[in-house]
Amino acid sequence: MKFRNFKMVDYVVYGRGCFDQLDEILAPQRKADAPMVYLLDHHFENDEALKARIPVRGNDILINADVTHEPKTTYIDELSEMLKEKFGTVSGVIGIGGGSAMDLAKAVAIMMTNPGKAHDYQGWDLVKNPAVYKAGIPTLSGTGAEVSRTTVLTGPTRKLGMNSDFTPFNQIVLDPALIKNAPKNQRFYTGMDCFIHCIESLKGTFINEFSRSYGEKAQDLCEEVYLHKDEWDEESDEKLMMASFAGGMSIAYSQVGIAHTISYGLGYLLGTKHGIGNCIVFNHLHEYYPEGVETFHKMVAKNDIHIPEGITRGLTEEQFDTMINVSLGMVPLWENALGKDWQKIMTREKLRAIYEKL
Repeated sequence: MKFRNFKMVDYVVYGRGCFDQLDEILAPQRKADAPMVYLLDHHFENDEALKARIPVRGNDILINADVTHEPKTTYIDELSEMLKEKFGTVSGVIGIGGGSAMDLAKAVAIMMTNPGKAHDYQGWDLVKNPAVYKAGIPTLSGTGAEVSRTTVLTGPTRKLGMNSDFTPFNQIVLDPALIKNAPKNQRFYTGMDCFIHCIESLKGTFINEFSRSYGEKAQDLCEEVYLHKDEWDEESDEKLMMASFAGGMSIAYSQVGIAHTISYGLGYLLGTKHGIGNCIVFNHLHEYYPEGVETFHKMVAKNDIHIPEGITRGLTEEQFDTMINVSLGMVPLWENALGKDWQKIMTREKLRAIYEKL
């Protein structure tokens, strides 16, 4: 039996206020005349206090990254081609924001050193050249993008990440103070992304003790925050940040499952964002994850969150087929969820029926 030789993030700094060490952390990575590129979630474009703390030096460039929608491969190409034309190369790419901003940074860093277009690398282990230095700084917790070996990208024909050993960050900066003012709904949706990571990993056929140890702890932390706390406080931010890290680690050596595969179809066709898309789907997966869905419903009720319904109502046959094709293309995820004979279990008709419920 051959075991995966798993690539992890190189360096992790954790602690309230550690964002202010960024200048010191980046200094050894700087190359002459090659800038650091900061991709800042556009949510913070008017946050002058945060922007003043970003160590822009010399010819560094700060870009207000448009993450209204999850990253499109065309946007990756636009940014990387602009940077190549303007600078030739860069010292590094730093993503500051939610999962989309961090995925954007990972993808741009890869495209700085790999030929072709971003959609050429949507899949598993297609990236051939190491990326430039990259760092991730989450301002939302739950996506696990800070530790994963993938990105969430929408391409011309599918929604699929760049899954490779060259994708993980070289450095992550985990500062719980940065997620303090996250909007309630967004904080819930991304937190549930983490919770769903755990359920799908722990109930999957790929589960092993490496993944289980992280997944169980992350699930416990999510339940502490969303079920057993009456008020959100600094400790909630700290617990959720570590849940996101551990949840991301859990799926890194196993896989996610049914909610993610179906959510990818929603994201591709309708532009549904990843966290809320997972919630919309998981809400209807009691047949596959009964205990997890029951707990999810309790967390939704306790936190007074509305999960959208009826978003697929009125879609055409062609549109349903598009979502089904995108979803069925996520072979490793289906195999983790349902085993090697998953195609006998999840037929197109069965999948169509689930999409119709959403």
